[in-house]
Amino acid sequence: MRVTSLIPDAQYGIQQSEQSLSTALQQLSTGKRVNQISDDPSAYANNLKSLAASANVDRYTSNITTMLPRLQTADAALSSVVTSLNQAITLGTEGANGGLTSANRQAIASQVQSVLTGVVSQANTSIQGVYVFAGTANTQTPFTADPTASSGYTYNGNSDVNQVKVGDSTSVSVGVPGSTIFTSGADVLGSLAKLVSALQSGTTTDIANATAGITSALNYVDQQRIPLDNSISTLNSQETYLSQETVTLTSQQTSLVGIDTATAATNLAQAQAQNTAVLAAAAKVMPQTLLDYLK
Repeated sequence: MRVTSLIPDAQYGIQQSEQSLSTALQQLSTGKRVNQISDDPSAYANNLKSLAASANVDRYTSNITTMLPRLQTADAALSSVVTSLNQAITLGTEGANGGLTSANRQAIASQVQSVLTGVVSQANTSIQGVYVFAGTANTQTPFTADPTASSGYTYNGNSDVNQVKVGDSTSVSVGVPGSTIFTSGADVLGSLAKLVSALQSGTTTDIANATAGITSALNYVDQQRIPLDNSISTLNSQETYLSQETVTLTSQQTSLVGIDTATAATNLAQAQAQNTAVLAAAAKVMPQTLLDYLK
């Protein structure tokens, strides 16, 4: 009767030791102290919150990784446009000299035409198949030749701009509309085309006026670069912040549910020793037939 009454206790002891052994093995294989909610309900819940925060950080970081090169490429293109417009102003000033011959002005007109072609090339800048000056219609070439247009080119993009989140309360504008920069406002392309025309068949006054128009276009482009540069600065700052946030959250998750290898190995050794002892004790009090049944 006494032996029979010990059987449930022995069975319970075996179950508990095997559960401890299983937990220790899982901790060692996963590197985590908490693998299910029953291991530590509070730590498990807090870790879920931390993992959700990490997912947001990963999403914001991915957005930056995609958007930053596009905005940097757009800014570099506009920097080249500024250089080209300065060159055009120099050529226009030279062409307005009353002492030049018609042949001289035709030669200068050819140079300005080359400048215009180069600016159009910059306006059609792309990165990884995305045109940076097409608004949100960024899979098609923004500017194509059009003899009916005053500038000789037509805009195929749109004027839309997307807001992309790079933080819980931080967004940046992406999808720069080329029409805003190159054909609206001071009309960069149109101003260059007017200078070409003035050099080919206009008076010195026409040339001077056209050159003044390019100066206005230059100032306009410089103004358009300000919000672009601000967005780039925001992305760079946010990228640094998110990188540190990733480190902080990873450390938090390790603290909540992690376990170092040495501790996990020690726990496993202890669980194995306990399991061996429990089985040995059970063998002394439980009938062999019952042990065979449990096996």
